[in-house]
Order: sequence, then C-alpha cells, then structure tokens
Amino acid sequence: MKFLKSVIAEMKIVTWPTAKQNRKDSITVIGTSIFFALFLGAIDWLAQGGITLLSK
Repeated sequence: MKFLKSVIAEMKIVTWPTAKQNRKDSITVIGTSIFFALFLGAIDWLAQGGITLLSK
C-alpha cells in the first residue's frame, strides 16, 4: 500500500503537457520518422543500385 500511496502522491506533482505541446511533439516525431524513412530508403536504393552495377 505504501507504493500505491507514493505513486498517487507523485502523480499529483507531475506537470502534464498541454494539448498544444502534445500536438507539437507529435508533429516533430512524425516528421522526423518520415525524414529518416525517406533518408534510409534513399541510401538503400543507392546501395542496391551500386551492387547491381558491380555485379554486371
């Protein structure tokens, strides 16, 4: 029970992000994920093309 009481006490101290902060952070995460997916896809495509050229 002591653990649950300490969890409840800690949850009252926590500062939760606002809806605006959540939106901003979500957009940042999604944008960064898309950027890295495109970046790694381009590197993979270039590497695959290079390997194809070398194997001919």
